[in-house]
Amino acid sequence: MRLPGRAGSRGAPVDWLIVGLGNPGARYAGTPHNVGFEVANRLAAQWDLPRAKTKFAGLLTEGRTGPGGPRVAILLPQTYMNEAGRSVGPARGSYKLALERVLVVHDEIDLPFGEVRARIGGGLAGHNGLKSLKAELGGPEFARVRVGVGRPDSTDPEIVAAHVLGAFRQPKAEVAALVENAARIAEQIVLGERVL
Repeated sequence: MRLPGRAGSRGAPVDWLIVGLGNPGARYAGTPHNVGFEVANRLAAQWDLPRAKTKFAGLLTEGRTGPGGPRVAILLPQTYMNEAGRSVGPARGSYKLALERVLVVHDEIDLPFGEVRARIGGGLAGHNGLKSLKAELGGPEFARVRVGVGRPDSTDPEIVAAHVLGAFRQPKAEVAALVENAARIAEQIVLGERVL
């Protein structure tokens, strides 16, 4: 499916709602589960968007990707991951956007660290943030940037949780490169340069 970069839903105040998934608070900063926050913040800085304000139970900023570029809103839900839909649902409703105009950036343990993939819809792979979004948005057919953080050598839920909620095990330079690559792919989608 090809999504044109500048044609949002008819009458919508923005062309895209970009959602970075993560957990609020310093305790979770710099963890694999918060890579969605990192990518969203990178985009906001790159596009020189204003300081985020508290709205829709999250941190929200709006603006353009550049002169004459698509209009975007970037939302970081502050509800904790498993209730992210409580923030994103009302935001999408307010912006009157089609579901495929919601771009969610999230960690993906089923992709090796460093791999980034984009698509519309698909399975939820046990990701509580995605489950909450599907429930509140009425379906899973939103656009996604899946940021690979790798999976530990165990299926034990406690070990998996410790993996995504603990510090990255990779060097900072590799994490920074991952965030940069994911932000580049998200920008290509928003600008209509990448087919989903």
